[in-house]
Amino acid sequence: MQANQIDAYLARIGVARPAQPDIATLYQLQYQHLRVVPFENLSIHLGEQIQLDDDSFFDKLVTRGRGGFCYELNGGFGALLAGLGYEVEYVAGRVYGPSGLGPPFDHLALRVQLDEPWLVDVGFGRFADYPLRLNVREPQPDPAGEVLVVEQAEGDLDILIDGKPQYRLELRPRSLLEFEPTCWWHQTSPKSHFTQSTVCSLPTSEGRITISDRVLIETTANGRRQHTFSSDDELLAAYREHFGIVLEHAPVTLHPRGIAASV
Repeated sequence: MQANQIDAYLARIGVARPAQPDIATLYQLQYQHLRVVPFENLSIHLGEQIQLDDDSFFDKLVTRGRGGFCYELNGGFGALLAGLGYEVEYVAGRVYGPSGLGPPFDHLALRVQLDEPWLVDVGFGRFADYPLRLNVREPQPDPAGEVLVVEQAEGDLDILIDGKPQYRLELRPRSLLEFEPTCWWHQTSPKSHFTQSTVCSLPTSEGRITISDRVLIETTANGRRQHTFSSDDELLAAYREHFGIVLEHAPVTLHPRGIAASV
């Protein structure tokens, strides 16, 4: 990533250029990224092709002020960290769902090597606010809950938050190219939850704000409030107001829930 791109990316998330690539800065970068760049899958429902390369990440996340899902968010953030001098590797995960583990390369996360290896993840939606120590097996406190890294028999790591498994992480370094088949599957298959509904979400100072399909969901310590949009104009205005996302037209769900389709 070029110097002007690094400066633009840092401006996007509201962080000054750090003096050195240390753990304190990594904490700040991850926390700010999570609160500025939304987790969203709108491209799938807008007919936009998702490209897994640094220029495409920068164009979408910074130039166009959008968000993305794991491949884009962690891909772009990894490029930023590498540009700042961090030692970064892509690692693959399999997400836990209602029926067990998802397919290989279901999730892209980052391993950052400092004095010890750290798990960095800005692309999982609801997840840890701060980097996690990969070599520690005791509970790690985080604003999102108590995180536990559990080693499996084959050497992979299960990441749990408040006792609930989130995903199984491989430790072998991967290239972006290796994630392309599963990324394509998530964009096209009716079996992928990303094609069944739209989502755009950010944590807030009081909780979280999400637009799921045509419903605005705001959660705070006082509870949950929902509002269903009555028109496309109202929906597009909400994307602008809450996420800074400007769209020419409303997304159309690719494979709505409950409608059978073949892969």
